[in-house]
Amino acid sequence: MDRRRFLLAATAAASGGEGLDPPRSSAPTDATRFKAERKYRDLPQGRIAHVERGDGPAALFIHGFPLNGYQWRGALDRLSSLRRCIAPDLMGLGYTEVSNAQDLSPQAQSDMLLALLDALSVGSVDLVANDSGGTIAQLFAVQHPARVRTMLLTNCDVHENSPPPQMAGSIAKARAGVYDQKIALHLEDRAYARSASGIGGAAYIDPASFSDASLEYYFRPLVASPERRSQLNRYLAAFEPNPLLAIEAGLGRSAIPTRMVWGTADPLFPVRWAQWLDRTLPRSRGIRLVEGGKLFWPEERPDILASEARTLWGV
Repeated sequence: MDRRRFLLAATAAASGGEGLDPPRSSAPTDATRFKAERKYRDLPQGRIAHVERGDGPAALFIHGFPLNGYQWRGALDRLSSLRRCIAPDLMGLGYTEVSNAQDLSPQAQSDMLLALLDALSVGSVDLVANDSGGTIAQLFAVQHPARVRTMLLTNCDVHENSPPPQMAGSIAKARAGVYDQKIALHLEDRAYARSASGIGGAAYIDPASFSDASLEYYFRPLVASPERRSQLNRYLAAFEPNPLLAIEAGLGRSAIPTRMVWGTADPLFPVRWAQWLDRTLPRSRGIRLVEGGKLFWPEERPDILASEARTLWGV
């Protein structure tokens, strides 16, 4: 660790970590900047959109549903001085472009991420994941342990709770090819988007955090064409059957240091599933609870995420 990083780590440890992020050279990232930083990599699976910032050891950020890599903008602001931060858009979401024949299952997403890392000449990563991205992260970690240094999991699918039972209605709509209509309604009715029935009210601590700019950046590409609407539906439908039951034994043998940082007010992924991971993973680094945190708390509380990542990474 160089002198600057040592001083940052020591100061953060003395104060409990929050609010002492590495110096930032600019204002917080907004949608305009994130769009300007977006790159594409042509892979066998498709044209994969991603934002990459920083250098040194790589960190791979895997977003939730129905978001994209923009979810991690605050984390990139705080951690790109310490890591080569890579935030891709998963297939079927965001600005990644794939064919209608492309498999969108969690396993196919994991395979795509491996191909992306190979294309970017990245040997190993620190994984950070949320929501359905946690499913993909766990598959990746079990199947490619040599490619993962650490794993930081926030509220996400775990073991039998994949997908959560509350998602049954949404998955049924996806299989019927009509879940895209819910996403379109978020764009048409911003009050609905931030209500308890919308994603803003259900998944954010403060619904106002789900800004108009975020709504546009996340959801506009998902309904941009009949093909994209179909891919959105297929992405969601592909989370059944549960892919995590088959890797329970692999998780139980994992040598990857893993930290769970879990919002306490998320009905989809209650704290007991973080506790299951803590019991199951041999090198668990324990659980940090985010009081009142809902599903997408990492977007609203990037200081907490960055503090926990730095501690796990030892920087």
